[in-house]
Amino acid sequence: MSQRERADYFEQLNRSLKEYHRAIPFLLIDLDRVDGNAALFKANLPPKVPPRLVVKSLPAPQLLQYLANRLDTHRYMVFHQPFLSALTTILDDQADVLLGKPMPLKTAAFFYRNLPHPTTTFNPFTQIQWLIDTVERARQYLQLAEELQQPLRLNLEIDVGLHRGGFQNLEALSEVLALIAAQRDKLIFSGFMGYDPHVVKIPKLLRSPERSLQLSNRFYEECKKMVREQFPQLWNDQLTFNGAGSPTVSLHNTPSSPLNDLAAGSCFVKPSTFDIPTLQEYQPACFIATPVLKKMRGTSIPGIEPLKPVLRMIDQRHAQSFFIYGGYWKADYCYPERLKPNALYGASTNQTLVNAPSRARLDVDDFVFLRPQQSEFVFLQFG
Repeated sequence: MSQRERADYFEQLNRSLKEYHRAIPFLLIDLDRVDGNAALFKANLPPKVPPRLVVKSLPAPQLLQYLANRLDTHRYMVFHQPFLSALTTILDDQADVLLGKPMPLKTAAFFYRNLPHPTTTFNPFTQIQWLIDTVERARQYLQLAEELQQPLRLNLEIDVGLHRGGFQNLEALSEVLALIAAQRDKLIFSGFMGYDPHVVKIPKLLRSPERSLQLSNRFYEECKKMVREQFPQLWNDQLTFNGAGSPTVSLHNTPSSPLNDLAAGSCFVKPSTFDIPTLQEYQPACFIATPVLKKMRGTSIPGIEPLKPVLRMIDQRHAQSFFIYGGYWKADYCYPERLKPNALYGASTNQTLVNAPSRARLDVDDFVFLRPQQSEFVFLQFG
């Protein structure tokens, strides 16, 4: 996008928002761009490998449903018990939910003891895969299954190189598989989850992405082989072998990938921390827009008012001052150009002071645009 096209894009948004009946900080989702990102994602999916939508990165039921329809998927990855409880009220009997991190036993027990009154055909016992990272946690979930008198599906987290937990070797994995095999009436082995963002984040001087991916996939295959050969009673064609994530999903479009289930979420809205080579073709599709409340010439800082001309000499962006509605989000200013928060004045979640050069065309009631650095936290600040 050229600089002129970029300016036209945000000026059109500015005009639309100024005609709207309300002026507060808004979170904007550009569905045209979401559509483009979804089409790109779908085109790069390996054959017969379904996507799994990461709920924490798309924390809005309507947006999740929109993308589920676009991608023709019923699979979700959930990281937060309140989200899980809410989803049980809107998902149907086609859905499959995989926990993205191990939940404390109390959290899982609370979920089951506080199930909402059933309004859909979703079954919370057969359609949820709980993530297990240790033998001890597996034993805890065995106890929960006995108390509930319902078998629970367990997906095992394996450490494919990120070193954030999970089973790090085949010996530890063998122990938990043996436990599940001995308790098959209460525990159901549902597959593996191996998250591999380190593949594209390790500095190339230490290890190439190609080598990191090779090592990650090799351990994943070894884990699958152990189940097939040593625990054949646990093997079936419906097992979930989940992995990837937005940074690495494009690297698994190959027959050598051990995965049959690919998770992604942030790539569809592309916050700024996902400006990485593997997502270069995706477009930013989420922005914060907030109105300008006050406009002033120069920049006056309490206690150093006489230095007002000096500040402008040091940085031409002190030529104008604006106080915006809200601020201090985990986001970067993107329009107008060369807008920046004033570090001397200090951050504020109420009214943030931002500076701009004299040529910046910005007035009271215009909107300033920021680009979230991530979606999972920032989106939730807007309801």
